[in-house]
Amino acid sequence: MTPSFPIAEEPDAFAKEKGRMLFAGETEFLKGVVAMDGMPPGDRCEVCFAGRSNVGKSTLINAVTGRKALARASNTPGRTQEINFFTAADSHYLVDLPGYGFANAPVAVVAKWQKLLKAYLSGRANLRRAFVLVDSRHGIKPVDEEIMSLLDSSAVTFQCVLTKTDKPKKGELDKTLEQVRGALAKHPAAYPEIVLTSSDKGIGIETLRTLIATLS
Repeated sequence: MTPSFPIAEEPDAFAKEKGRMLFAGETEFLKGVVAMDGMPPGDRCEVCFAGRSNVGKSTLINAVTGRKALARASNTPGRTQEINFFTAADSHYLVDLPGYGFANAPVAVVAKWQKLLKAYLSGRANLRRAFVLVDSRHGIKPVDEEIMSLLDSSAVTFQCVLTKTDKPKKGELDKTLEQVRGALAKHPAAYPEIVLTSSDKGIGIETLRTLIATLS
């Protein structure tokens, strides 16, 4: 039976508290990695965030962690060329993957990023989930399909997170959800729930915190 990909429900008070506690302490930048030999030990639960450039990834990571400038948002698409690791308490890694969908990046640079990304996804046994961010105004694009197919082949469970959901009107958001659900149904690694978020309005932030905190 094809999953319907419902919207993730708001967590209960107990689950929310678990998510709050994870990020109540220090969340710090650990290191930026440009090659597999620079990866930190896989000794804790790890989640990663992927999304095309300008999807609002850095802003969402900052909102989830409650740190305004933890992940650096750039006005230049594709500027961040490293896999950036952050620590949450002593139990989790949060990983910010390089943005994709940059038409102006040199072919050699894109090829290098893709090689590193493939090695990372297939080489981190402690990676519990990838959050694939999709702009709610635009839906899933071909570049998103590429990363989802890569996650399929790497056997990494991924969950779709719609960003900027305060921007489109309800009818437009419903159309995006229909398109996203149709696209996700083709991917065996897709987790059967969608998270709606808005960093500006705080929508879905507690839900994401809870999801991360309950993975182990």
